[in-house]
Amino acid sequence: MKTETNERQSVQSFEISKEIEISAPIEIAFEAMLDQLGPEGQMPDGKPFPMKIEPWPGGRWFRDLGDKSGHLWGHVQVIKPPTLLEICGPLMMSYPAVNHLQYRFKAEAGVTRLAFLHRSLGSLLPEHRDGLPKGWQYWLERIRELAERKNRKETKR
Repeated sequence: MKTETNERQSVQSFEISKEIEISAPIEIAFEAMLDQLGPEGQMPDGKPFPMKIEPWPGGRWFRDLGDKSGHLWGHVQVIKPPTLLEICGPLMMSYPAVNHLQYRFKAEAGVTRLAFLHRSLGSLLPEHRDGLPKGWQYWLERIRELAERKNRKETKR
């Protein structure tokens, strides 16, 4: 039996806070968020990144790669459609880390304001800590795009 003890690693944390305005009703904006977190997911390079989200308390958010393989990103901690979704879990971090995401929606004068918050704690890799603000900004812009497109279609009916 071989045992190794490595140098103690520090526990780090970060917080990312972003806010966007969406030109669509709150219900449509909330649906668009679920679409981006689910079957309509897309990465910043435009590559499809479909995931599955079970939109109920305790529901899983995961990447299904088929043949019983995949990656659990988190669980729905709180869901109050159309105003709030909170997810906790490892996200894309396959190492000791815990994350909490919060998507808070508020209807304001004909638009929807989306406030996003990501808090993370663990043995965080620099590429995650440094790259996530840009990645989340893309995902939020994608939610806006999906919501506004869906709203235009609804308005034309």
